[in-house]
Amino acid sequence: MQTRREIYRGIKDIPREEYLASGTGLCGGCGGLLALRLFHKALGPKAVFVNAAGCMTLLAVFPFTPFHSSWLYTAMASAPAGAQGIRDALDVLIARGKLPRDDDLPVVVVTGDGAANGIGLQATLGAIYRGLDFFYFCYDNEAFGNTGFQMSPASPYGSRTATTPPSARTPAGTTGHKQNLFEIWRAERPAFVATISPAYPLDLMDKVGRAARLRGPKLFISLSTCPPGWGSEPADSVTIAKLAVDTGVWPLKEAADAAVVHTVVPRTFRPVEDYLRPQARYRHLFEPTRQEEILRQLQADVDDYWKVVQNTAA
Repeated sequence: MQTRREIYRGIKDIPREEYLASGTGLCGGCGGLLALRLFHKALGPKAVFVNAAGCMTLLAVFPFTPFHSSWLYTAMASAPAGAQGIRDALDVLIARGKLPRDDDLPVVVVTGDGAANGIGLQATLGAIYRGLDFFYFCYDNEAFGNTGFQMSPASPYGSRTATTPPSARTPAGTTGHKQNLFEIWRAERPAFVATISPAYPLDLMDKVGRAARLRGPKLFISLSTCPPGWGSEPADSVTIAKLAVDTGVWPLKEAADAAVVHTVVPRTFRPVEDYLRPQARYRHLFEPTRQEEILRQLQADVDDYWKVVQNTAA
C-alpha cells in the first residue's frame, strides 16, 4: 500500500536531465549518492548544497565538481550555520532588488548520520528554532563511514562497527539502539520531515517536490547502503535498500503537521533476516552459531513498531 503521489506519479515523470554527473570519488554502490541524484532531480537544476564534512566531501574536490549546482564545504558541526548565511544573503539580495525572485535558490544541507545525530545536532536545532528555510538531506549509513565505520548514534542494535565488534561479552556487537532523528526533528514542529529510499524513487521525489512548496526547515533521511561498511556488494545496494522497506526495518513516512503518514506499507512484510543476511556487518548473528535471542529481538522491535502504527490508524 502507498499514498497517492501528487507530482511524480509514474516513472515517465522523472526528468531525464542529470544534474549530478557520474564518475565521482565515492564508493561504488553508495546509497547516499543514489538518493542525492534523485533529490537533485526533484529540486531542479539550480540549488546550493552545503556539505558537512563526511563521505560526501569526496563528491566535489576543488577544482572539480560533478554538480550542476553550487557546493560549499563546511566543518562537520557547522553546515546549518553555513546554510543560514547563504539563505540570509539570498534574502538580502532579493529584498534590495539585486537578485530577481525567480532566480532564488533552494539551500540544502548534505550530511551523514554522524553529524546529523551528534556532532552537528546543536547547530541544526538552532536552525530549526530560527525557522530557517532550508532542506536537510541526511544520508544515513548508520556509522561514521568516512573515518573507518565507527559507531554513530544511528548505528542499529546487533550491527558490527569498527568500535563495536561482537565479542563473548557483547555478542550483539552494537548494544545501543538507533537514535530517532525523525522524532527529534518532529518535536520541534518543522515544515516537513520524511524518510526516503533510493529503492523507491517516485516516493522520494514526490516528497521533495511537495516539500519545496513549503517554507521552513525540511528534513529528509535516506537509509544509505554502504558497501565497504555494511559488507555488501555494490551491485546489491538498491536491492538491500528495498529489503529494508519490505521487511519494515526502514518505514517510509512523512509529517507536515502533527500527523505522521506512512507513504509505503508492504502488503506482506518479509522476515527481518532477509535484510540482515546480505550484509557482513550482521554475519556474527548467523555464524559460527546462530544468535537466536538477538534475532528474535530485532524482529520483535520491527513488529512492535508496526503494531503501534496499525493501532494508531485503527
